[in-house]
Amino acid sequence: MAVTSLAAFGGAVAAMAVSLATGLQVGLGSVDGGLAIVANLLLVAQFPLLHSWLLGARGRHVVARLSPFGHGRTLASSTYALITSLQLLLVFGLWTPSGIVWHTPTGWLGAAQWIAFVLAWAFLGKAMHDAGLGLQTGAAGWLALWRRHPVDYGGMPTDGLFRACRQPIYLGFGLVLLTAPTWSLDWLLLAGGWLLYCVLGPLHKEARWLRHHGSKFAAYKATVPYLLPRLWP
Repeated sequence: MAVTSLAAFGGAVAAMAVSLATGLQVGLGSVDGGLAIVANLLLVAQFPLLHSWLLGARGRHVVARLSPFGHGRTLASSTYALITSLQLLLVFGLWTPSGIVWHTPTGWLGAAQWIAFVLAWAFLGKAMHDAGLGLQTGAAGWLALWRRHPVDYGGMPTDGLFRACRQPIYLGFGLVLLTAPTWSLDWLLLAGGWLLYCVLGPLHKEARWLRHHGSKFAAYKATVPYLLPRLWP
């Protein structure tokens, strides 16, 4: 199961990278006509809606019950990460390409676009590392189970990119969407929906942090900007 979680995470990252690089023209969906847009929009919507709901009280209870082997509390973070990976695989695997492509990267401009795309992925990877890569990939729960210790959630992240902004993972996710080198109708549908989630979604997360960390998070919030990074001390 641990290998399955890591494989799903790696597959989700690869599927997202390839799909964005090609303007989402490689999906396996085959919905005809105008229903294709409806189907694609449903794929776009299910990710932020379910992702956020599972972080709520009822969602966390469901995740704990879904965790295998009766270790719901220990494997909850791993189950959540696995569900997230499967959601992404669902989006990019079942996407129905429109065939409407406005721009493909060529020449010097294309080279600059590819560099920006790679740098955005590097930023996202760094943000996930600073937040705790074991939690993001789902490895932390399985490692805790193997060691027979509670999961180390690491407390509220404030180091690395979290010194520049409070939500660097959402910023990195948004940058990956924005720097996609191929522009298409499909890319516009996906980026439009998920960029809105990158701006609004962290508000739910911050409300949870405030409940859990109280004055520590309040002080952090007062000095570190929300999404756009602080470029100087």
